[in-house]
Amino acid sequence: MKVAVATGTRADFGLLRPLIQELKNDHFFKLSLWVTAMHLSDRFGNTINEIIDSGFEIDHRIPCLEEDDDSVAISKTISRAIDGFAQVIQKDTPDFLVILGDRTEMLGAAIAATVGNLPIVHIHGGETTIGAYDESIRHSITKMSYIHFTASQEYKNRVIQLGEYPNRVFNVGAIGIDSIKNLPLLSTKQLEEDLNFKFDHRNILITYHPVTLESSSALKQFQFILKALDELKNTFLIFTHANSDKDGRVINSMIDEYTELNKSKSIGVKSLGQLRYFSMLKNVDVVLGNSSSGILEVPYFNIPTINVGDRQTGRLMSKSVIQSSNDLENIKKSLKLSLDPAFAKAIKNQPHIYGEGTATQQIIKVLKNIKITSLKKPFYDLPK
Repeated sequence: MKVAVATGTRADFGLLRPLIQELKNDHFFKLSLWVTAMHLSDRFGNTINEIIDSGFEIDHRIPCLEEDDDSVAISKTISRAIDGFAQVIQKDTPDFLVILGDRTEMLGAAIAATVGNLPIVHIHGGETTIGAYDESIRHSITKMSYIHFTASQEYKNRVIQLGEYPNRVFNVGAIGIDSIKNLPLLSTKQLEEDLNFKFDHRNILITYHPVTLESSSALKQFQFILKALDELKNTFLIFTHANSDKDGRVINSMIDEYTELNKSKSIGVKSLGQLRYFSMLKNVDVVLGNSSSGILEVPYFNIPTINVGDRQTGRLMSKSVIQSSNDLENIKKSLKLSLDPAFAKAIKNQPHIYGEGTATQQIIKVLKNIKITSLKKPFYDLPK
């Protein structure tokens, strides 16, 4: 069975990596790796090199990312992705195309695959994030997909609610947990040497992306975060750059400016990559921002996540996730709570609501046994 996997960002490659490795190792499958979007951009760290360094052969490179990040540029990126993936699909004919999540370039890939009669395997469907247009994209990809792997039973139920037949929807847990369990992490010293910095008494990792459905500017939103963080003493700040969403460039410029002026207590990194990211989680005290990883993977380390704003609103959240509105006083209150030893003690043994790190095994088992006789999908109506 030939299975194509599409990856466009540092984040989705990190999540998909154990699945890609298993597809490569298992002789039942022939892997075809399709790389696109941020991976091919110098602005986002040329993360295609991480894929190559991991020992994977890239079958197709599909450039689609526009230089700007306003709404017109994002729409053009989707258009270019449709065109690029359509051309690849015309030449390469796998049995399935694996897509994770809800990125704009993956919407383009899904449209091209649907028109090209290529069955889609969708991972992480059924989730809700009312603060971003990712919500609409995710559910759109669900309706274009044939097989669904969700991160929780609630998300499985929601995919079925969207009209997908239950026998094609599987709750396997969050695939990112697989890597946390199996990846040998860097030591504190290795991490410090690799990034040329020293951890302080307290350390905070910050990943903040634009909130695409809010009217307030990314500039105003991120200013509150920087001001709150700047008041902390004996605390080192590790910033990772925002993604290619609308206004991401504004946030990245602010990170660069802040870290340049505060070299003794902060660094900015375009992309940590999965190994350094998970190794960082082992060493920091708090994760702050609005990345889905703060909801899905960070709780596995039993450290606090401060989830700022509405970008992730709707997702199931562990006890370790502190929800903060995007204003200065609430962010400061959340920081105080996250650094309270009593809170750290309360979340030490919290349950893992997104599974125990067996998603890859379950996905492989399903793919080996799936039989497609027709791409026609009747709409599944919920029982009355």
